[in-house]
Amino acid sequence: MTTHHPSDDEFDASDASLTRFDLVREGARRDGVEIVHYAPRFPVPGTRAERRIERVLAFLFLLTGLASTAFVVAYIAWPWKYGEGDATYRDLYPYYTPVLGATLGLALLTLGLGIVVWSKKLLPEEVSIQERHDGPSDSTEQVLTAATILNMGDELGLKRRRFVGMAFLAGAAPLGAVAGALLVGSLIKAPTQDGENVFFNTGWDPKHNDGKPVRLTHEDGTPIRPADVSVGGQITVFPGIPHGATNKWADSPTLLIHLRETDAEATLKNVKEINKGSQWQNFVAYSKICTHAGCPASLYEQQTNRLLCPCHQSQFQITDNARPIFGPASRALPQLPITVDDEGYFIATQDYKIPVGPAFWERP
Repeated sequence: MTTHHPSDDEFDASDASLTRFDLVREGARRDGVEIVHYAPRFPVPGTRAERRIERVLAFLFLLTGLASTAFVVAYIAWPWKYGEGDATYRDLYPYYTPVLGATLGLALLTLGLGIVVWSKKLLPEEVSIQERHDGPSDSTEQVLTAATILNMGDELGLKRRRFVGMAFLAGAAPLGAVAGALLVGSLIKAPTQDGENVFFNTGWDPKHNDGKPVRLTHEDGTPIRPADVSVGGQITVFPGIPHGATNKWADSPTLLIHLRETDAEATLKNVKEINKGSQWQNFVAYSKICTHAGCPASLYEQQTNRLLCPCHQSQFQITDNARPIFGPASRALPQLPITVDDEGYFIATQDYKIPVGPAFWERP
């Protein structure tokens, strides 16, 4: 038997006897889509099988909410750095990152499973064949399209399955809070306590040396004199404190550079306010950690006084506050204030005045 399809002129979209699905089918036909099979998963609403699926969905979405909430709480309240004097912090510190990964992973997994179960077990089965067409849509087709969108809401069953909808919102809302926590969570605690910078502190801080200035040393702990660095040369130095050359103070490696006379004069001429008093005679010291991605910026070109980071080719002009002049780095290398003590060894008069490393700031 051949099914009669009314022409566009014969079809009256305002006919009150038409169901919403009649409008959907007609809208699909006008768009070149033939719905060849359409069957609800549960023709009789409220069956035990349907309620069982709804309970599964509610469990998955509520678990999404619980895991998301746990992520937000852990991100804000869990000890994120090692505390030597606090046994609780010391014991919980190693689990900070695993807890974040597990809670966020569980939240995304259960949300994804819930969406899959909803689409596979509750949404109607439908098979449609579409033909592409060109041209604008008239007012009747706009009504049909609106009916199609509303029908999608009917198929989701949110009006009838309020418990599932509420469970979805209860799970999705905390998951949305995860994104906000990443932006707001790090602003809750002040970066200073009692006037002391607690986040950006390296091995050059005198407090790690009983309040005395920290010496610049070789990797083996041997202190360095000005005569140890040839004119135009540079060496990597480490804070002269216990474990100063280990990963415990991985943010502290510094390049000590012996400038030529004319280059030292140019450096003093170009010095910015924050770096005033950091240079000692013809010697300057800059952080070895690139401000782009944290790679070691250690290739020094003596003739041009440029420091090159081999990872992504960022270049820094040593005679101009180590500002970036090429590559992806967008921030100058921090300068370490140095001088020479009574015994003729280099010392750092204080810690770096600005954070070292890339755009994200982190302490091990």
